[in-house]
Amino acid sequence: MSLPPLLLRTLDHLRPLLVRLRRPTRREVLRVAAGLPLAFMLWVLVLIPFTPGIRDIRKAKLEQPARVMSADGKELAVFKWANREWVGLAEISPQVTAALIATEDHRFYAHHGIDFYRLGGAALRTFSGDKQGGSTLTQQLARNLFPDEIGRAPTLTRKLKEAITAFKIEALYSKDEILETYLNTVPFLYNAWGIEMAARTYFDKPARSLDVLEGATLVGMLKGNSYYNPVINPERAVARRNIVLAQMVKRGKLDEARLAALQKKPLRIDFERQLEAPGPAPHFAQQLRKWLIAWADSNNYNIYADGLVLRTTLDSRLQAQATQAVVRRGRQLQGLADQAWGGRKGWAGSPELVEAFVKESKEYRAALAAGLPPDDAVTRLLADKTFTDALRRDKTRVQVGFFALDPRDGQVRAWVGSRDFVLDPFDHVAQARRQPGSTFKPFVYGAAFDKGMSPADTIIDQEVEIPLKNDEIWRPTDESPPSGKPVSLRDGLVYSRNRITAQLMEQVGAGRVAKLARKMGVRQSPLEEVPSLALGTSPVTLKEMVSAYGSIANGGSYIEPVLVTRVEDSHGTVLEEFAPLAPEEALPPATAYTLLDVMRGVVDRGTGTAIRNTFGLRADLAGKTGTTQDNTDGWFILMHPQLVGGAWVGFNDNRITLRSDYWGQGAKSALPIVGDAFHYALANRLIDPKMRFVSKEQPGLLRRAWSWATGLFAPAPEPEPAPPPRRRPRPVAPPVEAPPPLPPEPVPLPAPEAPPVVEPKTPAEGV
Repeated sequence: MSLPPLLLRTLDHLRPLLVRLRRPTRREVLRVAAGLPLAFMLWVLVLIPFTPGIRDIRKAKLEQPARVMSADGKELAVFKWANREWVGLAEISPQVTAALIATEDHRFYAHHGIDFYRLGGAALRTFSGDKQGGSTLTQQLARNLFPDEIGRAPTLTRKLKEAITAFKIEALYSKDEILETYLNTVPFLYNAWGIEMAARTYFDKPARSLDVLEGATLVGMLKGNSYYNPVINPERAVARRNIVLAQMVKRGKLDEARLAALQKKPLRIDFERQLEAPGPAPHFAQQLRKWLIAWADSNNYNIYADGLVLRTTLDSRLQAQATQAVVRRGRQLQGLADQAWGGRKGWAGSPELVEAFVKESKEYRAALAAGLPPDDAVTRLLADKTFTDALRRDKTRVQVGFFALDPRDGQVRAWVGSRDFVLDPFDHVAQARRQPGSTFKPFVYGAAFDKGMSPADTIIDQEVEIPLKNDEIWRPTDESPPSGKPVSLRDGLVYSRNRITAQLMEQVGAGRVAKLARKMGVRQSPLEEVPSLALGTSPVTLKEMVSAYGSIANGGSYIEPVLVTRVEDSHGTVLEEFAPLAPEEALPPATAYTLLDVMRGVVDRGTGTAIRNTFGLRADLAGKTGTTQDNTDGWFILMHPQLVGGAWVGFNDNRITLRSDYWGQGAKSALPIVGDAFHYALANRLIDPKMRFVSKEQPGLLRRAWSWATGLFAPAPEPEPAPPPRRRPRPVAPPVEAPPPLPPEPVPLPAPEAPPVVEPKTPAEGV
């Protein structure tokens, strides 16, 4: 095969050059030798612009994390990039700095960022097969401060960028500042950054109190945090600690006479993981962190360093009270759950369910991975009381979510995602999708009223059989047998009658109901357009449901929930403001007011009367309770002209229930949480007790003309009486104690709602 002519000509031109390279002259060798340093210096000059600048270094030392503020000026969260507390060099034990310098960089005070003696020795050892590191503390600090700009790849380019940055740091910082910055930025395990957090994590004391053994242990970890972890690898940690002690003796930082005795000392770890304080609104802060990162990236800001201040819509007072209500009521319900699942009829009486839980555990998967047969793995785990007790506690832990907003502008006022953020960070407001039960029924009645039906229209209370696909029949039931009498739509919703609602759904149509629910606020969760949707069988989030009820309270107009009002810089300058989004009409105002008026009856005489009777709330309120099949989920949502709030109660696994037909109802599990929050808001004037709902219906042309005509012939108004003498304003009532706990004995409701019957699934969909 012959080569192309062009390639042949190219090889002919290159042949003399290749011959000369194979036998270079002395002059050519000298030229190359002289040109290499010049090329190296040129390479360094090219890299300088690609290393962190002096301003960036100063910024990294003085980083200011973003702060999240409530609407009433309280700090809700601080967005630190690491769990760290900065301490000055004077607040760090001298034993730590002595161990660090002796082990990592004993010529620290003699070089200017690069230790050429150590670098040369490390290179010789590496070439001989014994890989050694030659980085100074300043070079290590450069890597810690700028991991993205410098990187950690084992390349010459990375080492040069590291060296350049080290020289810049030495030019900017004093040696003590470098040492202080290094000790405050070096990472340890268990989310501990810096020497202060490391001292608290491993020895439960501040850095200033560390002794020589403790300081040597922490310095020894720097060679490899995981490998020398004193918690899980104590033998390696002791060996490494003793090497550090020997280095201290070698460098004159420790008396040699003490070395032998110190090296025999045991490793005394007092381990306590340092968790960041979750703050008063941790789930709310999680949502904001995601949002702020996106905003900062698009506006060229850093949320961990630029001192941004985020002004939010949350009311810290209502948030604190809602959190207390969730914790207090959740504790009461947990006692009931422990009774229900602790005896023979509970956990021990459900062997098939418990076995299913075991097979879903990570311990079971680990046993299978170790080669244990499935049956043997289950038997062994069931015999492990520690494991089964932990499994039962985890599965039967009651969970709660609470969410509240102002329906007039969509501003979020309270957000409690779980009983304990540390134990369960899962957000039961925006993440958990659960069946809403009867709280979904207002969408059915709203669609009916929008279609032209009236609250006074009646439907016969009778047995209902609705044919489904595959020749199946859906038969919704109530707690009481059919009366055969007509029931008004008003009473059907007030008393949460399943048979009435199911028949109304047939008349209105599932598609129409689903469309209305989406327009009103259920916009992320899919809704299955089937007859049982009327009783809330499609899972939704608490945030969606409260937002949809906000549309009812806002005259039928949906406003997307608002979390942030503005972003400021560290000096208070407003960087961007955020106005509420324009409302979107979901229901005509007259129809929305009709629906709301019907829902007033729920708290006045229906399933939510505890709001009046137990909590004594006398404001203009409307709401709805909800309970799903087998009392799996309990719901309650309450509306006031200035506040809409709702709570969900249940378990993370919907196979677990409270096993109580009384306490499992939304009126008994979720309603007290909402009652506590509204009781506080009304008593402390966070919302106006005298404010009333008014219809936002615009009068028609004829009505406006009639009002104008009658106004022409109306008698002249009488002169207003003189205003009464002004009095001193009454002081705002102090925070009141929460209402008394739930009564120990069941008190029957006027007309308890029945749980919805889930529509049977086809074999293809599963049971």
